[in-house]
Amino acid sequence: MSIPILETCRKRKRRPKLFGLHSFAEPGCPINPTGPFRDNIRIFLKQCAEPEDYCVKGMPLWCTLLVRDKSCVVPLYTIEEVFGFLLIEFSISCWGNHLVSKRKYHVVIPNDRDWNKPLEDNVLNIHSHLLHGLIHCNGFGHLLCINGIEGGSKYLYGREIMDLWDRICEILKARKISVEDASKKHGMDLRLLHGVAYGHTWFGRWGYKFCRGSYGVSEENYDRAIEILSSQKLDKIIQDFSDREQSRQIKCMVQHYRDLSESQLVTIRDLFKFMLTIKSRSALQKKIVAATAAPSASVQKNSIRISFHKKDNSKEKYLRCKRFTSVIAHMDSRWPSKRLEFAAEVIVDALKQHKSEVGHGGMTRQDLRDAARMHIGDTGLLDYVLKSMNNVIVGCHIVRRGINSARVLEYTIDDVDNPVKDLKLLEATEEIHQKPLPDLLPAPAPVPGTDVYNDVVYLYNNTLLNYPQSELLELATQAVLDSKHFVKDRPFRDEDDQLLRFFCQVMPGLFDAENMATETSPAGELVMVPLHATVFDLKQAAEKALRDTYCIMDKFVVTEVDNLGEMEDRDVLFGALESGAEILVRGSGIDLDSNLKHEGGADNWIVRCECGARDDDGERMIACDICEVWQHTRCCGIEDSEAVPPLFVCPGCCTSFGPPMTNSPLDFSFLMICYWTRPLCMGWTTSMTTALGYYNDHGVLAKD
Repeated sequence: MSIPILETCRKRKRRPKLFGLHSFAEPGCPINPTGPFRDNIRIFLKQCAEPEDYCVKGMPLWCTLLVRDKSCVVPLYTIEEVFGFLLIEFSISCWGNHLVSKRKYHVVIPNDRDWNKPLEDNVLNIHSHLLHGLIHCNGFGHLLCINGIEGGSKYLYGREIMDLWDRICEILKARKISVEDASKKHGMDLRLLHGVAYGHTWFGRWGYKFCRGSYGVSEENYDRAIEILSSQKLDKIIQDFSDREQSRQIKCMVQHYRDLSESQLVTIRDLFKFMLTIKSRSALQKKIVAATAAPSASVQKNSIRISFHKKDNSKEKYLRCKRFTSVIAHMDSRWPSKRLEFAAEVIVDALKQHKSEVGHGGMTRQDLRDAARMHIGDTGLLDYVLKSMNNVIVGCHIVRRGINSARVLEYTIDDVDNPVKDLKLLEATEEIHQKPLPDLLPAPAPVPGTDVYNDVVYLYNNTLLNYPQSELLELATQAVLDSKHFVKDRPFRDEDDQLLRFFCQVMPGLFDAENMATETSPAGELVMVPLHATVFDLKQAAEKALRDTYCIMDKFVVTEVDNLGEMEDRDVLFGALESGAEILVRGSGIDLDSNLKHEGGADNWIVRCECGARDDDGERMIACDICEVWQHTRCCGIEDSEAVPPLFVCPGCCTSFGPPMTNSPLDFSFLMICYWTRPLCMGWTTSMTTALGYYNDHGVLAKD
């Protein structure tokens, strides 16, 4: 059987190198470099990859073919982004204080459907790659995306891809790799689910640990939050839910998995961990059969109830449906009901058009949202309505929401069979729901154990996201969700060879005072010299390494090594410094006027938020139009679904102009300052009469 990617190589008259997917980048397979990353990556490209006969926007690339099995060959591309292109902007605030490196290496495995095609120019902007990692030539990098089976791959699991990425980073001696964990499964944030179940995120299996949190969350806050959430006692949870409608279901679930488990399940961590270890439904069914040899009376009773409700198919069809107008009547919305109804009609029209064109299936939430945005620009309104649309009737159509075979949220639409008759039936059903009738049998709840992931989702939503009347658990959950940035630090290990290794760092005093005040010193570079090397040899090695790595040090000249005291250039290093030590060097030739100084950019933002944040953490922020200090929109009372106001004044500046006024016009002097400092601000004109308004406790201007 021919493999398309190999056929492509034959057409190009190339004889590719083939490596095993699961053994590639193991120690010594196929290389075992011992130098710094900037040198190891060159060895890797020379011995483990073949150069392609085309470029991506002028950037050279290499391909490594990895054999998974007889019918699957995976292309691994390495793209070298050399200083001068700088085509892509990434959110790399983890290493924002580092100097701009001369080269970046992108490691990419495209989506399955693109394996037999040349890479396109926009390859670095695509988020559907199975793997996209970026490593700067100083060894610091980022895992930008990873997608396994659930992310669209037909062949590779996420664990396989992560194992490969981890081995590549290890063999190339990458120093620190960061990742922003926004991964989800069945609608659950895995950093929260795995944090509670295992004490670390999904990436924690490969050694990724807390790097920094958003909204001022520290590592201590994060660890404490995980401890609070994971130590909840199951018996206490059952007791706290005793007066809630979820009480019976949660109690049944806990008891069901306790019966299945061979060890005692005491805390919510024990329960989640056990549930996540159940690999397949067949294995679970075997335990169910063994645990329940004969059906119990309760199961028989449920069977009777199920058969009872299925006697009248028309009633069953509309039992859980409600009119959308009835749904929004009980919702506390900032949008008027007419706006909500119009948005629902637009969504229905998009579903109808899709059904008429395709004929079957539904639309994913993102596709439906994009289609509706063609008519409604308010994304907050669309998100609000989409969240409310499940088993609702709009006009003569039923809109349902569910998880499709690809585990993606999907919306479907059905027509009401007999509009007059069925809608009257619906009205009668709604009346029944509003009246407490003791003789009415409730709809049967899902049987625990039928679908493990459904049970996990149910417990996740109730015990982690919506725990009743517990501010402490709510704060702990939010702290974990606000911790997205994790990092793997590979500690230095000296090799057993005839070389001395040092981490060479430029003296902080050689940078400007602003850098010293706001940034930490750049990371030290690894340099290697022979055992018999002199001080002069060390200076030259450090100079070469720094010039080869950073843009602003292209002309840097090392004149002094701070750690060597009175030693002269001709003195031998052996015995004076221990291998692996950090050294400080002085010199000249640093281009301090360059705009390419820090990876985080040349802008010197001032962040001072009430949550404690003092640096950009990647969350949405807004700057005060008076003092220009940045703060989180969430901390200022501006929801993520809301647009940023045209004029924002922080509480501090509001206080400096006078006490906050909620029902009084702005002071004329304050208006004059705003008028002259921001004459072209959106929503303001050159006429003072249009600037009259009110500002709330958060300093947000509201037009009168």
